[in-house]
Amino acid sequence: MAGCATTGGAPDQAAAAPEPAMTCRAETAQGHIGHAATQAMGTAILKDSGARTLRWGPPNSAWTMDFREDRVNVRYDEAMKITEITCG
Repeated sequence: MAGCATTGGAPDQAAAAPEPAMTCRAETAQGHIGHAATQAMGTAILKDSGARTLRWGPPNSAWTMDFREDRVNVRYDEAMKITEITCG
């Protein structure tokens, strides 16, 4: 019966804590428009926007319309220059 008993101790705080919300803020990353679409620039855009994930949009490509508040979208042109930064 002891295996079914609770100890009454405090729950583990680390296990119970939810992950912090990472909501995209595209307006804080707009300064990267016109720069080269590189891995380093993508890292900087993630940091500046506060997003959890980044989605690159190559020229003339279609995207799914699923919305994710933790994702930053970065479109670039044929010259590999960033043309648009949005959230979703």
